[in-house]
Amino acid sequence: MRNQEKAGAVAMHREHTKTVRIGDKVIGGGNPVLIQSMTNTRTEDVAATVEQIHRLEAAGCEIIRCTVPNMEAALAIKEIKKQIAIPLVADIHFDYKMAVAAMENGADKIRINPGNIGGRGKVAEVVRVAKERDIPIRVGVNSGSLEKELVEKYGGVTAEGIVESALDKVRMIEDLGYDRMVISIKSSDVMMCIKAHEILAKQTDYPLHVGITESGTLMSGNIKSGIGLGVILYQGIGDTIRVSLTGDPVEEIKSAKLILRTLGLRRGGIEVVSCPTCGRTKIDLIGLANQVEQMVADIPLDIKVAVMGCAVNGPGEAKEADIGIAGGIGEGLLIKKGEIVRKVPEEELLSVLREELLHWNQE
Repeated sequence: MRNQEKAGAVAMHREHTKTVRIGDKVIGGGNPVLIQSMTNTRTEDVAATVEQIHRLEAAGCEIIRCTVPNMEAALAIKEIKKQIAIPLVADIHFDYKMAVAAMENGADKIRINPGNIGGRGKVAEVVRVAKERDIPIRVGVNSGSLEKELVEKYGGVTAEGIVESALDKVRMIEDLGYDRMVISIKSSDVMMCIKAHEILAKQTDYPLHVGITESGTLMSGNIKSGIGLGVILYQGIGDTIRVSLTGDPVEEIKSAKLILRTLGLRRGGIEVVSCPTCGRTKIDLIGLANQVEQMVADIPLDIKVAVMGCAVNGPGEAKEADIGIAGGIGEGLLIKKGEIVRKVPEEELLSVLREELLHWNQE
């Protein structure tokens, strides 16, 4: 299935979610799936937080979340907002006063679990301020914080329990007269997370923020997120996503962009494909492929680049790529659409490829 056809197929359910404005971004209603991340700095350290957000913006982050565990962090939001260009979500866990202060200091959205912030009266105060300022609320429920009565009802932590917990919180806020909400249900159990989203999508038309929580390190986190987010998004579920990784949050953005592009939900950016190494490989293919991937990150083209390990199968395997290189002994081939264009000394392969890409639209 072509990317455009695939994108049309998976967007079917997504088109029917409510639209919600977060700062200058709009999600839901068939709008593009947006990429989120979360800072790992102390929010009250404005300089460090802004520096990290700038790096995330440059990588392609479209919505950023910052933790607000204390009043100093809430007050810092005002200064942070002056220095960034993307919407900021304030993450609050226990104290409703932090949610109120975050909104008063310019947060574009707040993330709360209404069950954790101290009863209906305190939730009502948060909703009152959100309504006054027209700020959306992300209702977040994680499998790890599932209420004891729901664990007992379902005989353990289950997808059904997670969904019931989330919808209970949503109804509480609806009863308080507010419906500008985004729902987030997460679990570190990939299959449970997939099932929960399938159930939830049938029961609500609120936009959904999707992620696999506590997914792990760069390798394990990417595999879990790729599988979980891939299955969920392919079914037309999800309006914003976060790839949660233990590491530099910039890596989350790279992974999220690749997941969306692989599913045909996003275009733009150079896609690098490379062959597995084998006994025919006469160059440092692993190093070369990594260098190419880093080199093309700042080139705004929507094409496919192939990096092949030998001159035997390289041209044929690179046929579906727009341009590629294949290694030999001390030299390599420059290939376009499967046709050999020229031979290049091995040490010049990278620079020749970059030069071709920089002048791509001039051909």
